[in-house]
Parts: sequence; structure tokens; C-alpha cells
Amino acid sequence: MKEQLRQIEEKAKEAISAAADLKALEELRVRVLGKKSELSGILKQMGKLSAEERPKMGQLANKVRSDIETLLSEKTEALRNAAQNARMAAETVDVTMPGTKPPVGRLHPLQTVENEIKEIFLGMGFSVADGPEVEYDYYNFEALNLPPDHPARDTQDTFYITDQILLRTQTSSVQVHVMEHQKPPIRIISPGRVYRSDAVDATHSPLFHQIEGLVVDKGITMADLKGTLELLMRRLYGEDCKIRLRPHHFPFTEPSAEVDVMCFSCHGKGCRVCKGEGYIELLGAGMVHPKVLEGCGIDSSVYSGFAFGLGLERVAMRRYNISDMRLLFENDMRFLEQFR
Repeated sequence: MKEQLRQIEEKAKEAISAAADLKALEELRVRVLGKKSELSGILKQMGKLSAEERPKMGQLANKVRSDIETLLSEKTEALRNAAQNARMAAETVDVTMPGTKPPVGRLHPLQTVENEIKEIFLGMGFSVADGPEVEYDYYNFEALNLPPDHPARDTQDTFYITDQILLRTQTSSVQVHVMEHQKPPIRIISPGRVYRSDAVDATHSPLFHQIEGLVVDKGITMADLKGTLELLMRRLYGEDCKIRLRPHHFPFTEPSAEVDVMCFSCHGKGCRVCKGEGYIELLGAGMVHPKVLEGCGIDSSVYSGFAFGLGLERVAMRRYNISDMRLLFENDMRFLEQFR
């Protein structure tokens, strides 16, 4: 039995030394120290020994088992260290290599045009005002001199939440908020989203963007309005750009005008794009109605003002010669990547 234990230990040492990985080492441990191993079989035969031999053989068997376990533990640690070193070597990053350039986003064409318009007006001394998109009927309609029976207040045209709360149909409501809390002189623009119950097509969307402008001060005239809009259009479309004002009616301005910009395709000569007119309708404007000023606590006998509102999508479409508004909202990267 003593010779058997010595042979078991020698074979175990050789096998442990030759083990190439942790899986092979675990299989070896089960084979050498498991319940069905040769060492366990010898330990089961200890009862057949004499009382004098049993303690000696038991001590020897326990020493063999302890030595084998120590060797297994040392080999396990060595294999783990080797595996970790190999993994670290494989995962080493060469910091001198050039990195992968991440894709860089760019501004949406609507945002680009909005930023340009803001810069133009900031340069003229205007400030940017903001207001709620969920608005009271009073600010969206009543304070802007739109009577209760006006077609714009029809539920077919406006997204009503309750009888008195709605999604704003124009950013003109911001002008009322400003005039209620700020005394003249006032020079503001108010860009933002607006909502109308329009069917989606090439020129309409239930969600679009507006930029409203307001100036209130002593001695403001239509000449100030025309000069402001001429400067805006020249900065947007070039120094040769011309505008024209046509009489129109808006409840919140008096007198009112539709503002046309010279066709970018034919430069006023008349073509398919402008339907032979030479000009393309772009925005509405006019002198702030005295009722609107008085409703906001501003003395219309002392102060006057002008206001205008333009659709941001329409400006961008003219700027980039885009024929379909839906392209601006479909998130097609093939389209958006053109605007750098």
C-alpha cells in the first residue's frame, strides 16, 4: 500500500505539471482526488490494516493527498496568471495609432436658417422671446382682435384641448405676453413651433415653425416695417433681393400687407416657380392694431408698432430650393447630409 501511494503521488505530479489549461486541471483533480479515484480506493481499505500499521498508513495517505492538493492549487494559480497575461497582451491598445473618427452631426436646415434670422435681428437690436406652445384661447385669439366667429377659431382648424386651452396656431401669442409685462420700447422676435389642423402635403403640415416680430415705440411707421424686412431678405437671399407689399387684411394689424419676395429662379421676370408673377408670397405684416395695443395696456395715442410673421419652413424651402416640405421632417439622411 505504501508503494501504491508513492506511485499515485508521482503520477499526479507528472500529470499536474503537464496540464495545459484550467479545464484539463479540473478533470485531473476529479480523477486523482475524486470519490472514484485510486487514492480514495486505498483509503477505503485502511480498515483491513493492523492496529499498528493503520496510523502510519493513514498519516502517509493524508500527506499524499495534501501534497497533491497543494500542487493543484499552485498550478491553478499559475494557469490563471498565464491566461490573464495572455488576455492583457491580446487586448493591449497601441495609443500611438490614430483613433476612429466619430461621425459628427450637423444642424438641421431649419435650425440653420432660424439661427441666421436670429443673428440678423440681434444685430438690429432685437431680443428673442419665448412662450408656451399650449396656450389660452385669450392669448392666441381674443387678445389679437380675432372675434369669436372668426374662421381661424373653428375647431376644424385648431387643436383644442378644452374650450379655453389649445395648441397655439401662431407665435403672435408671445407678443401679447411681452406687451403685458414690458413697457415700450419693445423689439422682439419669437420663433417656435405652432400647430394647425392641416392635411400633410408638399406645402402643409399640422406642425410647423413660425418667427414673429414685434416693434412698439413712439413714431413707428410702415416705412420702418418695410426697411426692416428689406434688410432681412437681403441678408437671407442676397443684396439684389427685392420685396413688395400688397394690401391685405389681418385682424391684429391695421393697415396690413402680404409681403412677397422676388423669385429666386427668374429674379422677377416670371417663370413656372412663381407662376409668372415674378414674386413669391412669403409672409404677412402690418401696423399693430390699436385695439391690440390698448388691450395690453399700451396707449395707442402715444405708441405705435409693427408686427410680422413668417413661416420658417417656407424661408428654408426658398433658401435651399426645396420643393416638398415633408423632406424637412422625414429624417432621411440622404437628404439631410446635403446641408453641411
